[in-house]
Order: sequence, then structure tokens, then C-alpha cells
Amino acid sequence: MFMGEYRHTIDIKGRLIIPAKFRDDLGNNFVMTRGMDGCLFGYPQKEWELLQEKLQKLPLTKKDARAFVRFFYSAATECDFDKQGRVSIPKSLRGHAALDKKCVVVGVSNRFEIWAEDRWDEFSKEVEVDFDDIAEKMIDFGL
Repeated sequence: MFMGEYRHTIDIKGRLIIPAKFRDDLGNNFVMTRGMDGCLFGYPQKEWELLQEKLQKLPLTKKDARAFVRFFYSAATECDFDKQGRVSIPKSLRGHAALDKKCVVVGVSNRFEIWAEDRWDEFSKEVEVDFDDIAEKMIDFGL
């Protein structure tokens, strides 16, 4: 399970340290792709395979399903770590998430997310203000 918030700096070559706690759960490699809300999603191979099974069941006849799958898969890349625990993030993914210097790596249950620090801070402030309202709506999902 991925949880927690870690602040790191991406270097000029697009390499970012992934927290050691996350590397332990990821194994030798993982899949990274575009995420929602302007971040990147990282999945362990096992979770990626489960997600693939679900995505393959989406109806090909639905335009939104085709668009989502195309957008999601077209940026997906297999990643591995260097000896310092860094991962090289492709330029297209860095652009999607506006990763420039300061980044935040966030654990989100079965995946982790990589955010530009300013985007993460803005998102966190917005959610913090509405957290009670959001929590109240989660009762509809059985929480």
C-alpha cells in the first residue's frame, strides 16, 4: 500500500528519487502514465495488469472510453530505478504534470502520484477547505 507525502527535486535530466518505502513495493520496475488533475500515476506491475483487465472491458463503441484508453496508454511507460533510487521521467510526462524542479510524491493506496509542488499545494488547500463536505458525500460509496 502506498501512503504518505514526500517532497523531492527533479534534476535537469528529468530524474526523480522515488521514496524507498515505495521502491520496496514497486520491485524492479513499474508503469508510469498520465494521471488526472495534472499529475502522473505510478503503478506496480501487478496493479497495472489489474487495471489493464478493466480497461480492456470498456466498450469500444463508446467515444469517451476510446478517448480515455488512448490518452492513458499512449503516455504509459515502463520505468526502472538507477542505483540512487531515481527514475527517469520522459519529457512528455514531465510536460503533462508541469514537473520542473520541486515535486511531491504522494501515496494513494494501490498507486502513487507525482505532482509539481505548486499544483499539489494548491490542490491540497482546495480539498482541505471542502474536506468535511467531501467526506459526507463518501457515505454514498459505503464509507
